[in-house]
Amino acid sequence: QVQLVESGGGLVQSGGSLRLSCAASGIIFGVVATGWYRQAPGKQRELVASISRSGSTTYADSVKGRFSISRDSAKNTVYLQMNSLKPEDTAAYYCNLRQVSGTSWGQGTQVTVSS
Repeated sequence: QVQLVESGGGLVQSGGSLRLSCAASGIIFGVVATGWYRQAPGKQRELVASISRSGSTTYADSVKGRFSISRDSAKNTVYLQMNSLKPEDTAAYYCNLRQVSGTSWGQGTQVTVSS
């Protein structure tokens, strides 16, 4: 069983920055990719960024050039650096771990960007 714990969310003004962290613990093997998703009220959950086992990254068009995903394999932690934040980035952000054996989700961390 895998546990994912997100942290780093909060309230920030438009144009500001935040860094989210996702720490994984438990039985971690056969990782396919780790990603960050977000869900705003009344909207579907959407992929924000992901990083594969090989290190290749994918970003939603809306965050390209502003967000950056990275990982520290020694710490089993994935980060999402968010710069130039906009009010439309306001959402609950969830960490996702895809393994060969299945998919795990964190509990989410709220990001609120004020205008």
